[in-house]
Amino acid sequence: MDTLGMLETTGLTPAVAALDAMEKTAGVRLLQAEVNDMLGICFKIQGAPDAVTLALQAGHALAATLGGQPVTASINRPDEHAWRVIDVPREYNPLIQQDVVWIPQFEATSQSEEESNVAKHAPDALGLIETQGFTAVFQAIDTACKAAQVEVVGKEKLGGGYVTVVIQGDVAAVRAAVDAGQEQVAALGKLIAAHVISRPSENVLKLLPS
Repeated sequence: MDTLGMLETTGLTPAVAALDAMEKTAGVRLLQAEVNDMLGICFKIQGAPDAVTLALQAGHALAATLGGQPVTASINRPDEHAWRVIDVPREYNPLIQQDVVWIPQFEATSQSEEESNVAKHAPDALGLIETQGFTAVFQAIDTACKAAQVEVVGKEKLGGGYVTVVIQGDVAAVRAAVDAGQEQVAALGKLIAAHVISRPSENVLKLLPS
């Protein structure tokens, strides 16, 4: 069994940015993502020991830069009994109306077909604006859409009032939209993080709201 790496951080934006950095840094595979009850997410990755180490270092550094509180660890050849609570089935939380355990690599009936579709429709860039409070995030996304030609992908909730809106488009437009949107947050709520991901990795795209 490959080495298991874990990166857990507060905030969806720092977490998604960290996942993108991890996948672009080393040859690791995302096993699943699990939402915790502390306003954060734990990403579980697998790969060779050196690759996992490099990926975790890159992800930790970026998550911390974006204001997350990342914690990382790795387990070499996890015990088969421990694996029963590490590798868990998909779980849906009706309170926040979304999955709290995501298993991206098993979502499609035909993985090769989905990978082809993901690559074909991959945006040049993704933009994320995360706030604590709906009013702030709604104002932010309206301002962002009026500032540049971008497409709204959707929104995700972590609980505790943490809400993230996701947009996509070309790099310049997404960056202008995110810059404009986050300026609107201060008077209405708390900005958790804002970030632009150029050429997002495959699993980042799979984790986006439908």
